[in-house]
Amino acid sequence: MIKRIFFSLLGLVLIFGALAGLKIFQIKDLIAAGEGMSQPPTAVTAISVERASWETTLRAIGTLEAAQGVVITADLPGRVSKLYFDGGELITKGSLLLEQETSTEDAQLAAADSDLDLAQSNLDRVSRLYRSRVVSRAEFDSAQSQASAAQAQVENITAALTKKRITAPFDGRLGLRLVDIGQDLSQGVAIVSLQALDPMRVNFSMPQKALAHIKDGLEVRVTSNAVADRVFDGSITAINTEIDAQTRTVRAQATLNVKAEDGSSIPTLLPGMFASVEVVLPDEKEVLMIPISAVNFATFGDSVFVLENNENDQLSARQQFVQLGERRGDFVEVTKGLEEGQNLANDGVFKLRSGATVVVKENGSEPSLNPQPDNS
Repeated sequence: MIKRIFFSLLGLVLIFGALAGLKIFQIKDLIAAGEGMSQPPTAVTAISVERASWETTLRAIGTLEAAQGVVITADLPGRVSKLYFDGGELITKGSLLLEQETSTEDAQLAAADSDLDLAQSNLDRVSRLYRSRVVSRAEFDSAQSQASAAQAQVENITAALTKKRITAPFDGRLGLRLVDIGQDLSQGVAIVSLQALDPMRVNFSMPQKALAHIKDGLEVRVTSNAVADRVFDGSITAINTEIDAQTRTVRAQATLNVKAEDGSSIPTLLPGMFASVEVVLPDEKEVLMIPISAVNFATFGDSVFVLENNENDQLSARQQFVQLGERRGDFVEVTKGLEEGQNLANDGVFKLRSGATVVVKENGSEPSLNPQPDNS
């Protein structure tokens, strides 16, 4: 009985030993096969680190205003009798906009004309008598004064009638009509806004240190989210002569040449709009630039992958940490970490690790300093 148990246990030990030995040999074979295998190369596009001259600019936030703008008001109180506009029209200087009721002034003018005729006739008669030395100099002066007073009264009433015919002081576009026929207007009541929208001006503030760089005549580029696909060019025409004591900034003004798009009557820019202003300085700076798509952004540091041959004469990627500066379009400035002419991985950097072999493919993305949206 004991012998039988012993041989049974011995058989089990031999079976388990054989199985364990087989597995060990299989694992060794798998390890050897794994060591002999290599990762396939990663397909990327390549770009070179380029040196370029970038224009130097200063950025600011501005507010648009018309070259000429006014709210037309009533000079004299009176009731609106006629309106010659609906609002929104383009008008020329001198165009009649509104007439006020003038029946009282018309009657006063008729009486004043009659008084003037009488005073003028009396002056003519006294003048003849004075030349004949029939009347005194005092009587002649009195008649002349009465005629002058009557003439002044006529001119005063005529001026009042003229002021009740309200006209446009310059060419421009009307805003919303604020009065109606039959409405009684007090002196100074707003009637309509009139704005000359070409050219336009933009007012913006710059820090006081910018005074060393900005001057009249510098080019400016203005954009507004109301016209997202258009840049308006202009130049600085005025710089304020004092610094704001609260903000330590200086106000500047640029004039823009603005036209309605495609000949449309709808204005492109309106007074009061927010605008982004870019002042172009005359000096340029030399930079090393690379596409933003070539940068691997991370919290611990931004890096790129430099393409170079390894010891096996294969093209591989080496991770290189860099310091970045200003961005322009699809490019970014590299201030430290790279040299001109180095080849970098561009499209596909998210798939790379340091030391990985790569293969360069064609037809990658085409970065631009002035990318334009595709409206197709």
